[in-house]
Amino acid sequence: MKFFVLIFFLFILLNFSNVFCEEYKVETGDVLTITVYEQQDLTTKTRVDANGNITFPLLGSVRVGGFTISEVERQITDLLKADYLVNPQVNVFIETYHPKKVFVMGFINKPGEYELSKDRETTVLEAITMAGGFKEGAAQNGTKVIRVKNGEKISIPIRVMDITSKGDKAKDIPVKPGDIIVVPESFF
Repeated sequence: MKFFVLIFFLFILLNFSNVFCEEYKVETGDVLTITVYEQQDLTTKTRVDANGNITFPLLGSVRVGGFTISEVERQITDLLKADYLVNPQVNVFIETYHPKKVFVMGFINKPGEYELSKDRETTVLEAITMAGGFKEGAAQNGTKVIRVKNGEKISIPIRVMDITSKGDKAKDIPVKPGDIIVVPESFF
């Protein structure tokens, strides 16, 4: 009986680990090292550009953004196999992960680029706090987050006074890497 209980718990554990261990997807700013077995001239160290592409010898621009490492390996293998090599063996290694940063600008004390927490989400107010907070005369309720979503720029208004005065924490949204937080000056 103990044996079956142990097997059952192992089965549950293995199934839950698949849910929580999502494979990393390549993003803009990642630096990849790509090697092709016995093809030293194809060894490449390249950064993923803003469009999710890399430049690779013989192939030119190759889309890799949003793909897992194994998908990138398979894609480059297939492209090399199609026109250049008989049985290419491609390995991809992430040399440097992209920095997860947010940009805070406008009427704040220390405008600039700030790194997001690796352990948890960072909210709009936390990012503004990292940037030294609002300057006197800032139009706090005019704050907005500019985000690129599906290749399109969107503007998300943030009513700071609803968060700070009314305690509506749901309006203090998490920022995403690459977001731009803009705080305008109050004219009145």
